[in-house]
Amino acid sequence: MPLRAWCIYRISCARVCSKLSGLWAVPFKLINSPMMRLVYLFAYVFWLSACRSVVRNPQPTQAPPTDFYGLSFESLEGQPISMAQFKGKKVLIVNTASKCGHTIQLEALENLYKTYASSLVVIGFPCNQFMGQEPGNAAQIREFCQRNYGVTFLIAKKADVKGSGQQPVFQWLCDAKKNGWNSQSPEWNFSKYLVDEQGRLLAKFPSRMSPIDPALVDLLK
Repeated sequence: MPLRAWCIYRISCARVCSKLSGLWAVPFKLINSPMMRLVYLFAYVFWLSACRSVVRNPQPTQAPPTDFYGLSFESLEGQPISMAQFKGKKVLIVNTASKCGHTIQLEALENLYKTYASSLVVIGFPCNQFMGQEPGNAAQIREFCQRNYGVTFLIAKKADVKGSGQQPVFQWLCDAKKNGWNSQSPEWNFSKYLVDEQGRLLAKFPSRMSPIDPALVDLLK
């Protein structure tokens, strides 16, 4: 490879590597082969594109196979909460974390909740499954959210949102046999799922998308 081309390649790799996050950055730095690095970069771009995609319900008027309002969960303080009490309102469900690059989205979620409080319920599910970015206990999570972002929307008990110990609400959100169409689990912290007033899953929004992005807000109007 000519020296100039090699220098450009190395600079480009360094720039991309500096932008990679989580598990992608570590193996990238360990790859010595230029060809394998290019292959890895193409894989990363494909993954990033998928993570940016909004997935919508192709049949939004069809009732789900399993009743959303039959689900329940515990609040951060351990109080049982039934989804049935939210009938007639849209419900935005988000897996949250206190030490993530997307944690600032808590502020946008709070603003969204206040703006549409009469017709929207926002529920944050703290989760420590993505790079250990939610290590705190219930008291620490509550204090962090209130002190830094003034959070007043509902925070659920810390839970797993994927895998064998997946919380039942996320079992419903991520299983097409239950919700009727979606099988995508959270790809990272701050994945967002919007359920309509009749308990139908409307859409899944990627981690990187702001809660006040028009693609999401338009569905609340």
